Amino acid sequence: MSDWRPRLIASDMDGTLLRSDDTVSPATVAELERWRADGVPVVLATGRPPRWMHRIRQVLGRGTAVCCNGAVLLDLETFEILEEEALPPAVLADVTEGLRRVRPDTWFAVEYGLEFRHEPVYRPRWDVDAPGVAEAPLEEIVAVPAAKLLARHEDMGRDEFVALVEDVVGDRATVTNSSSDALAEISARGVTKATGLARVAARHGVGPGDVVVFGDMPNDIAAFDWVREGGGRAVAMAHAHPDLLAAATDVTGTNDDDGVAAFLASL
Repeated sequence: MSDWRPRLIASDMDGTLLRSDDTVSPATVAELERWRADGVPVVLATGRPPRWMHRIRQVLGRGTAVCCNGAVLLDLETFEILEEEALPPAVLADVTEGLRRVRPDTWFAVEYGLEFRHEPVYRPRWDVDAPGVAEAPLEEIVAVPAAKLLARHEDMGRDEFVALVEDVVGDRATVTNSSSDALAEISARGVTKATGLARVAARHGVGPGDVVVFGDMPNDIAAFDWVREGGGRAVAMAHAHPDLLAAATDVTGTNDDDGVAAFLASL
């Protein structure tokens, strides 16, 4: 595949495109601009909600972002939500009741795209006092459709807790994680970064065999599988989660070593 070139570049953000200090290096920005000048779109595929995309918008300026692990498509230039696949209230209520029954000390929060609500007992790690962030009782936060449900446990290990959530949720929704914490990210049934990327690729007339995707955590596995099985390139960062490394076609340097830029330059 030495002469292979992508027709679409997709990248995760945290731990992948972004360095540890939450910035994108000038070298990476220049490399992405070089490809975009050649007509290759750059797509962000992230677990982040749209409300966390303002800073990257200032860096990249335009393009589409697949947010909330595939549930939301965001136009970076206009900051308009193009599409959303939400969890319906009935599923939100059913899943939270089931998890609370098995582990009463599980706490919940919900992403609505541009808004965030969490139970008073849930301890947010970021944006505690940001606009759009507020406390609300569980029955209120699950009463309207949501882009993503977050389930957190303060004492269990990450893998143990995520496995428990997967077992309780079953096929009612999609469970993944992208954190070192015991934090499960729950999306509508069948919604993943792969389904979001597939929708964006179709807008550009591109199939998985023409895509290179970069990532570092388990929430990237579905996108890696979609690209790899279609003949594209699924590139894991050197420090990636072992499960993602097993799904990769290639491995590049770490995010702090500009691994995304280095791999793109090699093409």
